[in-house]
Amino acid sequence: MSATPPGGVLTLADDLSLSRMGYGAMQLAGPGVFGPPRDRDEAIAVLQEAIELGVSHIDTSDYYGPFTVNELIKDALHPYPEALRIVTKVGARRPADGSWAVSLGREDLIKAVHENLEHLGLDVLDVVNLRVGSVGGPVEESLAEPFSVLAELHEVGLIRHLGVSSVTSAQLTEAQSIAPVVTVQNLFNVANRQDDELVDRCAREGIAFAPFFPLGGFTPLQSDVLDGVAARLETSAQQVALAWLLQRSPTIVVIPGTSSLAHLRENVAAASLELPADAIAELDAIGA
Repeated sequence: MSATPPGGVLTLADDLSLSRMGYGAMQLAGPGVFGPPRDRDEAIAVLQEAIELGVSHIDTSDYYGPFTVNELIKDALHPYPEALRIVTKVGARRPADGSWAVSLGREDLIKAVHENLEHLGLDVLDVVNLRVGSVGGPVEESLAEPFSVLAELHEVGLIRHLGVSSVTSAQLTEAQSIAPVVTVQNLFNVANRQDDELVDRCAREGIAFAPFFPLGGFTPLQSDVLDGVAARLETSAQQVALAWLLQRSPTIVVIPGTSSLAHLRENVAAASLELPADAIAELDAIGA
């Protein structure tokens, strides 16, 4: 890895430092995050280019594809650069119809961790996020039972660090009562700000907050504001949205996904965009 990590580095533990501009590998799968990529060669090239650009944080899951994305990461990057950290997640599975099925049983979670290890070609996973709730938002219920399974796998050395995804603040607290939590991955972007308080809590506690769908869910009016700010700064709306997240909190890490080399370069360039105070105020208003 030759380039300076874009957006700087967030250090969460002695053995866990993430480039704040990460790469989300979900879009490398086929349509609907199911099946192989449309263009395998470009998918491989995107992963290799991300590393060349200094990205040291890849977000993935074995249920992307399923399996195909992790296998692509292995084929493209193994043996992995020393600084690279791969964050994966468990808690769902993909039946043959392409749906997303909850998979939080003890044996299912153990199997999922071992499959992630196999498909990524690793002996230990850097970070495993437990996915509960749904893409639509968290569901307030106990996560103690499934999180305890991951804590056991951490204790035996298969997982270095644990995280949670699609959770409430109360669920984060519950998880912390079982084992340390280094990452939270929830829906959050400039227009969807329901987790403002959780973002601030993660900053206080030194926990990485990784927003999923950092570039999605905007209304036409909100998009108009983004487009206006981008035009004034002579950049793209996507770069403005990513830069806003990086400036929102010192422990936010962004994981935009793409299967395009051009979009990858544009996303990484957003880490160098410094939004002026008037632009931040205008953007803050659309999520209020």
